[in-house]
Formats: sequence, structure tokens, C-alpha cells
Amino acid sequence: MALRIRLARFGAKKRPFYRIVVTNSEAPRDGRFLEIVGTYDPNQEPAAVSVKDDLLSHWLSRGAKPTDTVASLLKQRQAKAAPRGG
Repeated sequence: MALRIRLARFGAKKRPFYRIVVTNSEAPRDGRFLEIVGTYDPNQEPAAVSVKDDLLSHWLSRGAKPTDTVASLLKQRQAKAAPRGG
């Protein structure tokens, strides 16, 4: 069973809201998942990404691989959190 960390879409038409979930790679996009590790709201300005870091690191250590989209969201989140040198 290959584990993936990916987005599951919620919200109304034209107003998407996503959960970042850990799931089996063969499950449907909005199907059954193992655990919610965060959320992503593209409707806010700037887009809001919240992640439970302890759960994320737990699943990454167990072999879950993030999708390209989730990986880019996590990378942007880390870039914002990193202090700027000067």
C-alpha cells in the first residue's frame, strides 16, 4: 500500500477549500483517507496553509510521499517561515 499526502477538495462550487490528507494512492480524490494533516484555503489573500507539523513528520517517516502540489505548498510555507538573513 503506497501512501500519499494529497489534497481533498471541499467547499461549494467556485469556492474550493482543501484538506491535506494522508491516503492510499489508489483511493479516489475525495474518498476515504487515513488522517487529516492540514488545510489549504486558496480563497484567502494570501492563500492560507496550515499544517500539523507533528502529524506530517510522522507520516513522512512512515513512507508517505507528498504529491507535487502538496510539496510545493509545503515548500512555500517553509520559505515564508524562514527568517530572512541580512
